[in-house]
Amino acid sequence: MAKYLLKVNYTVEGARGLVKDGGTKRRAAAQKAAESVGGRVESMYFAFGDTDAYVIADMPDHASVAAITLALAASGGATGRTTVLLTPEEMDQACRKSPAYQPPGH
Repeated sequence: MAKYLLKVNYTVEGARGLVKDGGTKRRAAAQKAAESVGGRVESMYFAFGDTDAYVIADMPDHASVAAITLALAASGGATGRTTVLLTPEEMDQACRKSPAYQPPGH
């Protein structure tokens, strides 16, 4: 499974729900959503700044992550941005590949 970083921002309504139910209920909801498409939440943290919560998840494929972010957005309670994460071993594999690339103007 691949790892993904989801950056979550709550809407006003979502923030009200968070205040009412607390953070552990949001973590449980994230875990349930991930499991429903064959994945799992590795970690979840709430944060100060531009992003309200960070979730690192193991997911079976891009479509599964897209389904979760669509459900998140459609709920009206939060929006999310997704980043695909690479392990050091995956980066080693990328470094060993030699793509045929020609820069513009050459």
